[in-house]
Amino acid sequence: MSEQYQTVGGRGQARFEIRGSEFIGHVAPATTVEAAETFIESIRDEYADATHNVPAYRVRADPLREYQNDDAEPSGSAGKPALNVLVQREIENAVAVVTRYYGGTNLGVGGLARAYSRAVKEGVDDAGVVTERPHERFGIAVEYDDSGTVRGILESEGVEFEAEYGEDAVFAVRVPRPDAAALRDRIRSATSGRAEIDQ
Repeated sequence: MSEQYQTVGGRGQARFEIRGSEFIGHVAPATTVEAAETFIESIRDEYADATHNVPAYRVRADPLREYQNDDAEPSGSAGKPALNVLVQREIENAVAVVTRYYGGTNLGVGGLARAYSRAVKEGVDDAGVVTERPHERFGIAVEYDDSGTVRGILESEGVEFEAEYGEDAVFAVRVPRPDAAALRDRIRSATSGRAEIDQ
């Protein structure tokens, strides 16, 4: 898998009606299968009165995990079209659930497939697509004398971090994976090896 990937920027929602049936597309980022399943369950609970809640997700695991389910819609009319949107747009670490309230008119397999894929497409558009680089997290513990040096390096590199000052200064760092080793080396040399770095 490549280092960079496309995912959704946050939660998104789309809502529309086709021949009396209401469709609501829900989209969210999910970096693990557990997170995707939790989101699916939360939508199922929130829309427990819906006729169908059709889930689909793509999560970067080893290997990439793809899942979809028609949730009692005709085979191939719902889950697959929903998942296909994520596949075609090359979106990973994302989960979608399409809620349907049946309105009394059958839409046929083709009509359903169009509606379910539209709900995911519009949900993704609402959430926005971002390019993500895999990140590494690690902690750096230093004595106060070195804390200014470490903080200066982290700020100059523009990495995300949180600092806690107790007995020692502890920095929780989140850095793009390709840059992590060089950053650790720079901190070690700037503190003459006094920094304790745990991965």
